[in-house]
Amino acid sequence: MTDFHPALSVSLEEDLLPLSALLHQRGVVHRIFEENGQQVLAVQHTAQVPQVLSLYRAWRAGEVRIEMAGAARRVPLQGTVSWRACPVTFALILCSIAGFLLVYLQAPVEWLGYLTFTSVHVVDGKPVFDSVGSQYWRLVTPAFLHFSWLHIVFNSLWLWELGNKVERVMGHMNMFLLFLVIAIVSNASQFAFGGPGLFGGMSGVVYGLLGFSWVAPMLQPAWRIQPTPTLMLVMVGWLLACLVGLVESLGFGAIANAAHVGGLICGAVMGALFGMMSGRDVK
Repeated sequence: MTDFHPALSVSLEEDLLPLSALLHQRGVVHRIFEENGQQVLAVQHTAQVPQVLSLYRAWRAGEVRIEMAGAARRVPLQGTVSWRACPVTFALILCSIAGFLLVYLQAPVEWLGYLTFTSVHVVDGKPVFDSVGSQYWRLVTPAFLHFSWLHIVFNSLWLWELGNKVERVMGHMNMFLLFLVIAIVSNASQFAFGGPGLFGGMSGVVYGLLGFSWVAPMLQPAWRIQPTPTLMLVMVGWLLACLVGLVESLGFGAIANAAHVGGLICGAVMGALFGMMSGRDVK
């Protein structure tokens, strides 16, 4: 790629095949490749960079219409998403599975106590919860605790569904920072409303990613990560069913509703912030 010069960089979700076809028709020699979680379109001559940017903006603004033949339909840059493209999301799932195994294999309370929001010890056969103190990792680690097969399976599936898209758009470091912020807010929300206790799960983070994925593309259309209306209906419907006590009455156990709501609001706010900071222009 040393002989080519980057002209624009866009999300992996964006379909650049029509633009590529137009550039070929105009004799612009170019390449499209992935770099740092983005699609990069590079041209052979630096003098062609302004032309490519102008065509791209006109195309996206609807001023230029590109018709594709049936045989030239989009071939995705990535088919099945590999864990290597989303290592942070994959690592969060692995940590969640490890937290579930601690519960499932009935690890000593002292072991689980390292992951709870407040430290815990057993007195007369009953758990006694202390304060967080200076053990700040506890603000995050309850997200890894899962208490049933249904809990870990659904959270892992939703985390992968939403997280891999966000990570490919935002990059690995931003994805990790986003997880930290949402986890802290969702866990703190649950503690504030529910008090000391054994709570956990990645659901707050999942709802945070849902809020982020819904709001961010409104301010940055290039990020094509917005959930479908059906997915939003399912997720919000489940949240409402939890809030009114329907899910708990069906025998699913206690639900950390404050963590879900706190995560959703936090994710939406973060989506608005990142969306506004990114701007609308392609770099």
